[in-house]
Amino acid sequence: MPAFESTQFTVWLLQALCATFLAILFLQSGLDKVVDWKGNLGWLTGHFSKSPLRGVVPLMLGVITLMEVCAGALSAAGVVALVVTGSAFLAFLGALVSAVALVCLFFGQRMAKDYAGAGGLVPYFLLALAAVYLTRQG
Repeated sequence: MPAFESTQFTVWLLQALCATFLAILFLQSGLDKVVDWKGNLGWLTGHFSKSPLRGVVPLMLGVITLMEVCAGALSAAGVVALVVTGSAFLAFLGALVSAVALVCLFFGQRMAKDYAGAGGLVPYFLLALAAVYLTRQG
């Protein structure tokens, strides 16, 4: 962790805050899908019943669950690494997987014609992009 008075502290703090936010967001969401797989599958089956994706809902749920848990775990590990070593590499990977997961979620919402739900993902996506930028190496 850089010294509080240094100019690097502000960047480090932004990296840590973004990684913390993404860790909470995706660990909660991903673990909820693991714990309540049946409930999520039932809701999503109805949500996609009139979309071209209706036949692949279980596969999509598995993929997005894996992506969310990975994004959350990498982001959480990134926070620890930022505090312990100052390295932003794991936070970068977490932000990158988060952004890809959000693109997948956005695609699903648009295919289900849930335009309000898709629009609600935009602020999260912008945060993930900011985190990718802030944690990039070099």
